Amino acid sequence: MDDRDLALRRLTYALFADRGRAPTAGEVAAEYGSTTGDVEAGWRRLHDAHALVLNPATAELRMANPFSAVPTAYRVHARGQWWYANCAWDAFGVCAALHADGRIETSCPDCGEPLAVDVRDQRPSGDRLLFHCLVPALHWWDDIVFT
Repeated sequence: MDDRDLALRRLTYALFADRGRAPTAGEVAAEYGSTTGDVEAGWRRLHDAHALVLNPATAELRMANPFSAVPTAYRVHARGQWWYANCAWDAFGVCAALHADGRIETSCPDCGEPLAVDVRDQRPSGDRLLFHCLVPALHWWDDIVFT
């Protein structure tokens, strides 16, 4: 990634956080003083560098980790609104990225029991939390959406 791609990534993330949703390539282009095609080309380079994730069928954002552009089972309430995270780990990352306290809501993937964790002062409310990832870290990017 070069400086221009890093600036595009920073702007994309800033717009995501400011708007509470994934920005479109057109919205980023307007802010960046560029064209939609240039933004999409930059996003493809960032996707290839694992700096964000595009929808495989379009040039739309799918993930700007920890944020998800699509609904998931990991909802985070922070800064007065709801966000989707890509996984349990990213749910904590939403609070960290926003520099905000929050509440994470999901359910147990085994039994379906609702789960909620409050995050205050960068710490989870429970001290007995366990995070398990089925896919070894070495293979996360083989299929990051599944991971």
